Amino acid sequence: MMSDKGYIHPNVLVSTEWVAANLHDTDKVRLVESNEDVLLYRTGHVPNAAHIDWVADLNDAIRRDYLDEAGFAALMAKHGIAKDTTVVFYGDKNNWWACYAFWVFKLFDHGDCRVMDGGRKKWIDEGRELTKEVPSFPTTTYAVPSRTDYKIRAFRDQVLEHVRAERPLVDVRSPQEFSGELLHMPGSPQEGALRGGHIRGAKSVPWSRAVAEDGTFKTADDLRGIYEAEQGLSPSDSVVAYCRIGERSSHTWFVLTYLLGYPNVRNYDGSWTEWGNLVGVPIENPSKAK
Repeated sequence: MMSDKGYIHPNVLVSTEWVAANLHDTDKVRLVESNEDVLLYRTGHVPNAAHIDWVADLNDAIRRDYLDEAGFAALMAKHGIAKDTTVVFYGDKNNWWACYAFWVFKLFDHGDCRVMDGGRKKWIDEGRELTKEVPSFPTTTYAVPSRTDYKIRAFRDQVLEHVRAERPLVDVRSPQEFSGELLHMPGSPQEGALRGGHIRGAKSVPWSRAVAEDGTFKTADDLRGIYEAEQGLSPSDSVVAYCRIGERSSHTWFVLTYLLGYPNVRNYDGSWTEWGNLVGVPIENPSKAK
């Protein structure tokens, strides 16, 4: 566990050593790999890890939304996950997509969710075992849950109210996206929004600043230095985090909620692809300032 790093909720993180010791305890623990590159799992993964595809498994195929309650219950049953199963997420890009899957699971109020600190990178850097064998688990019966969007998810009208009340927003995209120079991450196709810039009043804190060189999360003191000393945030704040489609900001939501213990943080998954296409909403674009 991560009690030595000063986190408010240290049990939400597990080490690679913990995973290695528990990966065969499939009755109680389900490892879940979730990556930006949905084909990466096939090249090798932690033994007994299931694959959750963020496109095919977590998103609705027609609407821009997540799968419904019945779909989530079916996904859990398929992977042998019960209500009391400990689900440990890990993935590429310093657990960016693992935190996204974690956030979606929390939308459906799954209880014991954790993240393997360091993700795929640390596991591979340590020379630990990978396999191409896809595991199968006995199907479970998972009662259809209620989706708890209101607790951890912000919608556009709520964000607009947040802006008008001058409450803190954290823009976790790259500095170039924040400034309006780019509409997407550097090196990606520049598409998805008609306008560039950021939501008025937002603070720029790229999500990756929360991660150390080895892929693990920085200590609580280091994180407070970033979010509190630099940006003036406080655990008493109501905070909304956003990015382009809500995946990078789920990483920051995880950091603020679990590692620093902020009780009122929501992820705006509509993010810039929605806000940058809305008519009349408050946008700041330093790249076009005269």
